[in-house]
Amino acid sequence: MFTDGVFAIIITILVLEIGVPADLPEQSLREAVEETGPEMLAWAISFLIVGMSWVWHRDLFNQVRYVNRDVVWLNLLFMMPAALIPFAASVLGKYHDEAIALHLFGVVLIVTSLMRWLLYGYLMRRPQLLWEPPGTKSQRIGGLLAGAPIVVYAVAMLVASAAPLVSLLLFLGVPLLYFLLIALLRRSPETRDEATDYG
Repeated sequence: MFTDGVFAIIITILVLEIGVPADLPEQSLREAVEETGPEMLAWAISFLIVGMSWVWHRDLFNQVRYVNRDVVWLNLLFMMPAALIPFAASVLGKYHDEAIALHLFGVVLIVTSLMRWLLYGYLMRRPQLLWEPPGTKSQRIGGLLAGAPIVVYAVAMLVASAAPLVSLLLFLGVPLLYFLLIALLRRSPETRDEATDYG
């Protein structure tokens, strides 16, 4: 419940970072709304990424029977970089064309994903903490879903200086591909059970 609360606060802070354009009497409403475009894009990307992380976390902990102190600390360490996503999104919204803003966003997401992968790995190596130990295929799928975003975020950071829009699209692509992959896995009889465990 604590983690759910943290994710709820993160998502709330994300929308609070979208500023109301100043000097409305001196410009048209259309121009004022257009000014919020980069902030809205940063919000949408961040909202989907936080939502993806929350869904993954909820599904992972549905498999957990018992939580030891190590899991509590790993979970806290997972939430620590996740709590920085609103800050990174705010910087990205204001400086979306600047490589440093894209790099900051990428670093926060990579550290969050790394902690997510470590938490997943810790639980999978301790079947006594789980209701039912997953099979090898399920563990592979879960590990891939937890760790693969790191590669995409790294590529997004690499292209940030030369192609900021491509970098943004790569960040956006991670949650979209995640939910698409889960949907495809659920359609296949061979992977339906594993997909249910992770999204």
